[in-house]
Amino acid sequence: MENHKPDPEMDVEKDAVKTDVAEVFDIHDEKALMRKVDWHILPIMFVAYMLQFLDKTALGYTAIFGIMQSLKLVGDQYSWASSAFYFGFLVASYPVSVCFVKFPIGKFLSISFLIWAVILACHGATNNFGGLISLRILLGILESTISPGLSLLTGLWYKRSEHASRHGIWFAGNSVSSIFGGLLTYGIGHINNSVEPWRWIFIIFGIMTFAYGIIFYIYLPDSPENARFLTKEEGQFVKLRAQRESHTAISYKWSKSQCLEALMDPKTWLIFVYSMASSIPNGGLTSFGSIVIAGFGYSTFNTLLVGLPTSVFTLIWVVLATTAVSKLRKSRCLTVAVLQLISLAGSLMVSQINPTQKISRLAGMWFFPAYSAGIPIVLSLIASNVAGYTKRTTVTAVMFIANCAGNITGPFLFFPDQIPDYSSAWLGIMISLAISFLSILCLRQVCQFQNMKRDREQNVKRDPESHEDIETEEAAALDTAHNLDETDWENKNFRYYL
Repeated sequence: MENHKPDPEMDVEKDAVKTDVAEVFDIHDEKALMRKVDWHILPIMFVAYMLQFLDKTALGYTAIFGIMQSLKLVGDQYSWASSAFYFGFLVASYPVSVCFVKFPIGKFLSISFLIWAVILACHGATNNFGGLISLRILLGILESTISPGLSLLTGLWYKRSEHASRHGIWFAGNSVSSIFGGLLTYGIGHINNSVEPWRWIFIIFGIMTFAYGIIFYIYLPDSPENARFLTKEEGQFVKLRAQRESHTAISYKWSKSQCLEALMDPKTWLIFVYSMASSIPNGGLTSFGSIVIAGFGYSTFNTLLVGLPTSVFTLIWVVLATTAVSKLRKSRCLTVAVLQLISLAGSLMVSQINPTQKISRLAGMWFFPAYSAGIPIVLSLIASNVAGYTKRTTVTAVMFIANCAGNITGPFLFFPDQIPDYSSAWLGIMISLAISFLSILCLRQVCQFQNMKRDREQNVKRDPESHEDIETEEAAALDTAHNLDETDWENKNFRYYL
């Protein structure tokens, strides 16, 4: 490498940055300002994620309102229609990660939001299997932006110690969506006119999403510095508050070295295994959950009603899990592991309890979705443990590629000739949950090993989850505020959350 002489002008610029940063951090009431951020940013993200999940799972609601009969779906065509969404999601995941680097993230998310609303409403006009498959693929392409996009935004607005709780708040929209969707679908199902109820489900969901997409476009900022509800000084404070700890800043230049580093990092592939294994149950539950409950002996409308507690329990698991990781140090991976065990217990209840005991089996369905509460925690681990903007977007893309692969696989475990027991499906689900349990524990061990290795090399013990060490790291980071896009491999002071 070439040796460059120090540039006096650059030194002056760096000193100015350090002075400005110090001044910004001295003059603000941090807690009051972050409460202001919470009340403006989190509701926007919450509703967006709620509608995204509602739209994605709309097909599941239509399954009990005659879409298969109306479109003459036979054999595994319904499974293909369910999985088609994730084929689109899979194809788009990597290009979307590049777009997050190339374009303003808020505007990019908002435009994709508006387009997918139109595509969803068009589902109500389809008349054959080919049209449904095409629309599902397009919907998957457009919706592939929202989960990784909201996770990246969380990393840019909040400190690492705050990531788990904030991810949990907007991810709870997932659970609320299921409750809201069940009640809304119950009402839509009673519409009695020439348009079939399943078509109204798509049309009404699409209209709601488009209306909110306009609000999303207006009020979702690209970064703290251009947020309307913050002054210029406040925006700088919020941005640097998050950057100084993780050394990750928004960059509109794709870094090939950071991308390669992400692909060489073993933690990336442990996240891949976890995400794929935990998404197989999700793919099955999303597409066949209503059919499974109906198989217990409930009517169409009662299936919707008795399925509502499943959504309530999902919300409870999210709240309990994110509260636990916020209160207990070094508990993120362990909490995710416990959630997999709860889901495993639920799947055993559904598959092994005598079919005559439908209340007990229904209770198993309420426990089963606990695994989904691990998703925001793993997203928070990426936001907290992956430094470097391109590296973070790459790891996020890898996670969602695995998510797609699992969701594509899940519906095909439900063989039509095994209705209503689906014995092969439940066996596959239990194996998947066991794999996700082991992979998240392995991830924790790798992070712990790397923390201990760096402690030995530097002859100092650092704990990123200790309040005192966080303050020490942030103070030290003020001296390097001009270099805020280092990766976690490049920054030897970096320690991983467990």
